[in-house]
Amino acid sequence: MPTARLTLDPGFRIGAVDRRLFGSFVEHMGRSVYTGVFEPGHPAADPDGFRTDVLDLVRELGVTLVRYPGGNFVSNYRWEDGVGPVEERPTRLDLAWRSVESNAFGLNEFMAWAAKAGVEPMMALNLGTRGTAEALALLEYANHPGGTAHSELRRSHGVPDPHGIRLWCLGNELDGPWQMGHKTAHEYGRLAAETARAMKRFDPSLELVACGSSNADIDTFASWEATVLEHTYEFVDYVSLHAYYDPAADDPDSFLASGAGMDRMIDAITATADHVGARVRSRKKIKLSFDEWNVWYQSRFGGEDSLQWQAAPRLIEDVYDVTDAVVVGSLLITLLRHADRVGAACQAQLANVIAPIMTEPGGPAWRQTIFHPFARTARHARGTVLRVEPDSPVIETAKYGEVPALWATATHDEESGEIALFAVNRDRTAPLTLTACLRPFPGARVVEHLVLADDDPTAANTADHPDRVRPRPVDGTGTDGDTLTVELPPVSWTMIRLATR
Repeated sequence: MPTARLTLDPGFRIGAVDRRLFGSFVEHMGRSVYTGVFEPGHPAADPDGFRTDVLDLVRELGVTLVRYPGGNFVSNYRWEDGVGPVEERPTRLDLAWRSVESNAFGLNEFMAWAAKAGVEPMMALNLGTRGTAEALALLEYANHPGGTAHSELRRSHGVPDPHGIRLWCLGNELDGPWQMGHKTAHEYGRLAAETARAMKRFDPSLELVACGSSNADIDTFASWEATVLEHTYEFVDYVSLHAYYDPAADDPDSFLASGAGMDRMIDAITATADHVGARVRSRKKIKLSFDEWNVWYQSRFGGEDSLQWQAAPRLIEDVYDVTDAVVVGSLLITLLRHADRVGAACQAQLANVIAPIMTEPGGPAWRQTIFHPFARTARHARGTVLRVEPDSPVIETAKYGEVPALWATATHDEESGEIALFAVNRDRTAPLTLTACLRPFPGARVVEHLVLADDDPTAANTADHPDRVRPRPVDGTGTDGDTLTVELPPVSWTMIRLATR
C-alpha cells in the first residue's frame, strides 16, 4: 500500500487560525434568502420570519462571518429599497440573476438574522452602478449613532443603535463583463480608492476589501490586482479572491486536485500584492479575502440569459456527493495552509444556492455532504496552523500536473493542548497509509478519528435520506510510541484529534 509521511512539530508554524476563515455568503440569488434563511409562515419561522431550523444548522456549521447582499446582485442594488416599512418597499428587477426582488429582506433584517446566528457581517457595497456618495450614505445609516439624516432614518425604522459593521467589500467582481457597472482596473481602482479614503475618514478602524479578480482564468488575472492595488494600497486591508471548482468536466483527478489550483491562486495574488507593496514602499502586508469559493457544477448552468423573470427561483441548487465533500475538505486545508495571509474566507453560498444547507419551502432543512468537513474544521481548527510538509506519492493530473495524493494540515491549540489533523486522500482507486511522527508531542493520544468516504463516491444526501453521507467514527486508533499510523480510504476526508496532556 502507498505510504505518506509527515511530522507534527509545534516549532514549525504558519500562523494563527483566524476565525474569519470559516465564513459563508448570503446573496439575493435564487432561494438563498427567500425560503432559505427567511420564510415567514414556515412552521419553524420565528416572529421575524427567520427559519429556526436553518439557524440551528448555521450554528452547527460553525459559520463565523457572512458576506451580504452579493455577489453579482449588489452591483445593481439600491440599499434604500430594503429598509423601512416592508409594505412601502419597492419591487425591483434584479438584472444580475433576472429575478424579481421584493425587498422584503434587507439590511436591518440581515443584521437581526446575523445577531441570532452569531455571525459577523461582511457588507458589500454597490460600486457598479453607484459610487462613493451612496456608499457613505449606507455607512452613515448603518454605523452612525444618531443626529444625522441617515442615522435618524435608521432610528425611525426601529433600529435605535448603530449596527457597527466593521468589514466592507468595495464592490464585487467588477473585472467581469457580466457585472453591472463593469470597469477597467484603472476605473475601478480610482473609484475604490476614493471610496475607501472617505470611509476611513468616517472611521479609520474600518476594514476594507478591494475587488480582486473574479477567477484565475480571466485574461486580466494578477494584472488587475496590480493596478487596483497601486491605487488602493494605502487605504485597503484585503484584496479578494474568487474561485469555483467544477466536477462536471470529465476530469476527476484534476477535480480532486482542486486544492492545488486554490494554492497557486493564493501564491500568485500574495506575490502580486507584495510586489505592489514594494513599489509603493509600504511596510503593510495586504491580507487576502477568499470571499467566494466552493464546488459548483458551473458547466451545467445555462447562464443568466437562460433565466426567466421570477421571484426566488430554484437556481443552481447543486446536489453534492462524497467526492464534492472531499474536495471541499481539501479547499479548507488549503486555506489553513495559508493562514499567514488569508485573513477571511466565505464559502458560497449558505442555503440552497450551491450550498451546504438545503431547504424545502414549508418543509425540512438538511445537511448536504459538503456541510460535514466545513463543520468539523470550523469546530476543531483552533490555535496555530502547523507547517506540515508531507512526503507523499503523487498523482498525475491534466490540469495541475503532478500533485501529492495526500493533502494535509494540522492545528495546535496551546490553551487546550489539542491537535487537529486534517487529511485528504486524492487517489480514486488506492488507499493510502499515513504515518505521522508525533515525537515533538510526547504522550499524544487519539481522542477522535472521523472519516468521510463511501464505497459509492457519488452518494449524496437528500430530503428523504438526509444522513446518507456523514463522517463515521473509526474506533481503536492509537499511537505506537511516537508515531500515528492510519489508513486513508480512496477519495476520503479524515480528521484526527489528539490530546497532548
